[in-house]
Amino acid sequence: MRPRTWVLVLAAVFALLQLANVTGRATPDSKNYLSYALSLRGESKREAAAATIDHVCEGEASLAARRQSVHVVRFHGPDPTGRVMAECRAREWRAVGARLAAGRTGGHTVPFMPERFMRIFEVRPGYPVFLVPFVTLFGVTWGLWTAGVVVTAAGGALAFLILRTLRAPVPVCLTGQVLYYVLPCGTTAMRPMTEGLMLALTLAAVWGCVLALDGRVRAGGWLVGGALAALFTVKHSQALFLGAGLAGAGALIAVRRRRCGRPVGRGAVVVAVAGGCGALGTVLLARVLHYPSESESLQDLLTHHFARPDRTRVWPEFFQLQGNFWVEWLRRQLWEPLFLAALAAGAWGVARGRRRAAGAVVLAAACTGFLTQAGHPDINIWGGRLIVLAWLLPVLGVPLLLESRLREGIALPVQEGTDRAHSMR
Repeated sequence: MRPRTWVLVLAAVFALLQLANVTGRATPDSKNYLSYALSLRGESKREAAAATIDHVCEGEASLAARRQSVHVVRFHGPDPTGRVMAECRAREWRAVGARLAAGRTGGHTVPFMPERFMRIFEVRPGYPVFLVPFVTLFGVTWGLWTAGVVVTAAGGALAFLILRTLRAPVPVCLTGQVLYYVLPCGTTAMRPMTEGLMLALTLAAVWGCVLALDGRVRAGGWLVGGALAALFTVKHSQALFLGAGLAGAGALIAVRRRRCGRPVGRGAVVVAVAGGCGALGTVLLARVLHYPSESESLQDLLTHHFARPDRTRVWPEFFQLQGNFWVEWLRRQLWEPLFLAALAAGAWGVARGRRRAAGAVVLAAACTGFLTQAGHPDINIWGGRLIVLAWLLPVLGVPLLLESRLREGIALPVQEGTDRAHSMR
């Protein structure tokens, strides 16, 4: 089969596997994005609230029924679906109804949380806009599922394209696509959250950088700029982190080439300039549009979504929490070191041979996961989704490492055979 056929087959297999969990993927933030999308579709606040609450509560009831079915004591009890559904609806409507009655009808999101907290989601229209055609065509439940499959499949295909642009053999490229699906990238991207679209757009920017470094400067530059612009609408902090990271990677490539006496090349310049313009443009546009500031984000973190009074010493408390977080995070990683081992293998893979320039770009993109996590040092956030971008390093680096080891394994017997022939002469 042709490579594109294999890419489609793997995406189709992934989609079929996702039928095992059509509901129950929502997180608390999913309500905000879904209600935003329904509002963009033209529904009133109460209509958007009703559809969103029904979807979230159906997922909660489904999870409750599944948990009870395998509970060693309560597995033979009555089905809890109806009870959990009714309790969930009553709880959600109690909060939303009071805010709607108080006149909280502005903006696009349904007021599930305090107004200052909802402002954070109001400035992220990219993902709700992406959801609109899916929830319109397939309804809320299947629309969210289909959107998740599409954006995750696209991320896997982009991993394939990046590796193919690096001249990796087709089986190695397909390995990268599979790793994207089976590692936490795939699981997180399927959640009705911004992470799936963020991952895909980050990979698109990386692909643009690889194209530029490969000599296709114009196409690569436009792709990087477009991906950063789209990222601004999805989550502007990621556009800032990625832009700054790519600018640094491009500058590092240029400096290293100059020190080695090699021509810098237009590709490295384009990567540095595109990343720098993206980062600077993000900062300026966020200020012009009056997006929530860094201090507001820290208040959200330290007051548990503005449920408590504002902190007066926000930065000292943040840095104290930061230190505590990373100590605990490292302790947990050393307990189960799969993530650290995968990062090490991925870094080894991208740092070898002729692909070091592209490796710097991949490493910069992966580091945005650590920056995002550092901005939200909350150890209780589900599944490490904030740091998920760091998994792009093993997704792209491990296949390259496997390829290099296979090449060395093939070359060694050939060299031994040549030496043996020379000795017989």
